[in-house]
Amino acid sequence: MLRRAAAADLGPIMELERATFANDAWSADSMSRELVDEHGYYLVATPADEPDAVVAYAGLLAPRGSGQGDIQTIAVAPGARSAGLGRALMQALLAEAWRRGARDVFLEVRADNPVAQALYRSLGFAELGRRRAYYQPDGVDAIVMRAQLTAPVTRPAASVVSEVGE
Repeated sequence: MLRRAAAADLGPIMELERATFANDAWSADSMSRELVDEHGYYLVATPADEPDAVVAYAGLLAPRGSGQGDIQTIAVAPGARSAGLGRALMQALLAEAWRRGARDVFLEVRADNPVAQALYRSLGFAELGRRRAYYQPDGVDAIVMRAQLTAPVTRPAASVVSEVGE
């Protein structure tokens, strides 16, 4: 199930953050600020039988009326991959971006992550350029991508998304 992230999710989110992004994980302080930022929108995915266990999360920064949004982060635990969680999270973030008036949504993805790049392309993102050696300490390029939203984005089924915390 997808639900709105809450401050209480910080611990499980950070466990997944550190496991997924060993060399360039966000700090707990940064993530904590993101979870409560009025311009942010963070979701977590939890197993139906374990609502406190976070198996995936994703975040959007999209100030209402700005016309733009940024996918800040997305991570799916290895055991939960290939089940459509990444796609469901992205669709929910894009739907929220549309609701907030964003028509251009940006993201950065590691050049050495072809699986994520394929997902983003399938959702309408196109490469704009590269930031050389952006991800440190690995020195991996960031591919900058943009999706131009021209119509409302279909959210995952209502039974999957719970708007806890709004």
